[in-house]
Amino acid sequence: MILSSPDVILGIVKLFFGGIAAFLSILLWSRTREGAFVCLVASVLLGYAAFVLDLLRRFGIDFTSDIFFPQTEVPLVPLLFIVISGLFFILSLILLLLKTR
Repeated sequence: MILSSPDVILGIVKLFFGGIAAFLSILLWSRTREGAFVCLVASVLLGYAAFVLDLLRRFGIDFTSDIFFPQTEVPLVPLLFIVISGLFFILSLILLLLKTR
């Protein structure tokens, strides 16, 4: 049975909880305009988008396979989602630290 595969089960669990986190972050985004929370929301949404792209690639749907980081075999679009998501998270923590001083 295909659902007994650990990768598929883990992917479904990540997709479910990531979807909940993305939904709740959109609700938070609509209620606050603070820079730290907006950066945190952007980080969650971009991280979820990176996961969905990776999941689609694992299932054989890869529409970003033609664009690679120069001189490497690393796909550019998923890399950008991951890097920008991390940068937004770091920025949100910095803004929260500056706010609490």
